[in-house]
Amino acid sequence: MEIRILEKGYKKNPEFYQDFLDDKIVDKDEYFSDETVNIQFAPEFPFYIAKKNDAQRKVLFLEAFNTIEEYYLSSDRDLHLDEQFWHSLLILKKRDFLLQKYPEIKESVENFNNIVVKDFDWENYIYKSVLAAEYISDMVADEKERQRYYEIIIDNLDLYNYMIKYEVFRSKQFVFNILTIVDELGISSLLKKKIIGRSDLATDTRIGRQVLFEFNKNYPVVMSPMMEKEELKELFVEYLGYYTSVEQLRALV
Repeated sequence: MEIRILEKGYKKNPEFYQDFLDDKIVDKDEYFSDETVNIQFAPEFPFYIAKKNDAQRKVLFLEAFNTIEEYYLSSDRDLHLDEQFWHSLLILKKRDFLLQKYPEIKESVENFNNIVVKDFDWENYIYKSVLAAEYISDMVADEKERQRYYEIIIDNLDLYNYMIKYEVFRSKQFVFNILTIVDELGISSLLKKKIIGRSDLATDTRIGRQVLFEFNKNYPVVMSPMMEKEELKELFVEYLGYYTSVEQLRALV
C-alpha cells in the first residue's frame, strides 16, 4: 500500500476539514509532499478511545495494541511515532472507516482535530498504543505474557500516561520495570486514589502521579531510569510512603 505523505501545514489549512468531508483531498496536490511510504498491511484499529467505560476501554486498547504489534511494528521504526505518517494514513486510506466509526467528526472541525489530526503526543491514543506495543513486544517474548502486560497497562492507564508524558521516563525498560513493580505489589487501586489531607496539593491529585513526580523531581541526581528493578522497587515504595502508609508493602520489597 502506497501512502502519500501530507505536506506540513495541513492542520492549519482552513479548507482541509471541508475537503476531507467532501473527499477532495486526494485530488489536490497542494496538500502533499514529495514523500511516499509503502506499508504492506494497514488494518483498522481503534484510533480514538474516549468516553468509554472501563470494560469497553479495555477491549479497544487490547485490539489496538495487538493490531499494531502484528501489522505495524514490522515497518520502519521511524514511522511508528511519525505524526505525518499516521495522519496521512487516516486521511487517505481510512476516511470511510473514520466517518462510520466516529460520526461526531461530521459535527465540527473541533471534533475532527481532536480525533483525526490530534497532535502526536502522550495524550494521543495512537501514540499510547504504539509505545505500548513496541515496549512490550521488545521486552516480552511469550505471547500470553505479552497479553498480561497489555492488560497491566490498561489497568494502570493513568500511571502509564504519566510515564510517557515525562520524556526522561520514555524508556521501555523503565516502563516495564514500573509496571512489573505495580503488579508484584498489587497496588493498582491504591495508586489511583486521591491524596487527602494535603493542602499543598491539588484536590484531585492521585497517588501514582505523585510517585512519578518524585522520580521526575529527583532526576538526574537519582538516575531511576537506569536502575535495576529491585533497586527501583525500594525507591518506589519510599516515594509512595510520602503519600500513604506502606508498612505492609515493605515486607514485599
